[in-house]
Amino acid sequence: MAVLAVRVIPRARRTFVDGERAGAILIRLAAPPVDGAANDALVTFLAATLGVPRRAVTILAGHTSRDKRVEIAGIDDAAVRARLLQ
Repeated sequence: MAVLAVRVIPRARRTFVDGERAGAILIRLAAPPVDGAANDALVTFLAATLGVPRRAVTILAGHTSRDKRVEIAGIDDAAVRARLLQ
């Protein structure tokens, strides 16, 4: 199980990982921050990128904030960082 600090920037042209800032993984999302669309897009993007089911990705904190804590079951921190920051 991995717990990540994630900084989300919604309404980008496309969804992608844009590196790391202040210890958090920066993810730009194409979805707007309306009615949970950005959170859904984040969960879907992380699950697809990491090769885990959607149910394995949980937003622990920051549902209405750009700064979030995300838990990913079935994978460790080193593997998550390696796949996201390659």
